[in-house]
Parts: sequence; structure tokens; C-alpha cells
Amino acid sequence: MGSKRRRFKQVDTLEDRLSHFAEDLKTRAELARGSEREALLKKVRDAEHAVDLSRNLRLQN
Repeated sequence: MGSKRRRFKQVDTLEDRLSHFAEDLKTRAELARGSEREALLKKVRDAEHAVDLSRNLRLQN
């Protein structure tokens, strides 16, 4: 029999987790240079866009 999947409830909301993720990436991007910095900034934009989408979906209901 396969191993049992560990599950747990998230304490923070998705928006909070994504916001913290974006903040962490911003601080890492400040120290990075070149293509690594551009990749980190793209991830920041993607995370911020995901937060906006999540808020819009939550507010529609």
C-alpha cells in the first residue's frame, strides 16, 4: 500500500501567502543582478497578479 499523503489546513489565506512570497522575492531581487534579477521580478509580478485575481474573485461573490 502507498504512503499516506500528509494534509494540513493553511493558517494564512492564499492572498497573504502570495503577498509574503512577493515581498521575499522583491528583497532577493534587490541583491541580484542581470538575468537572475529579471527572473525574480517576473515572479514578483506574477505573484502580485495572482493576489489581484484572488481578491477580484473573492469580491465578486
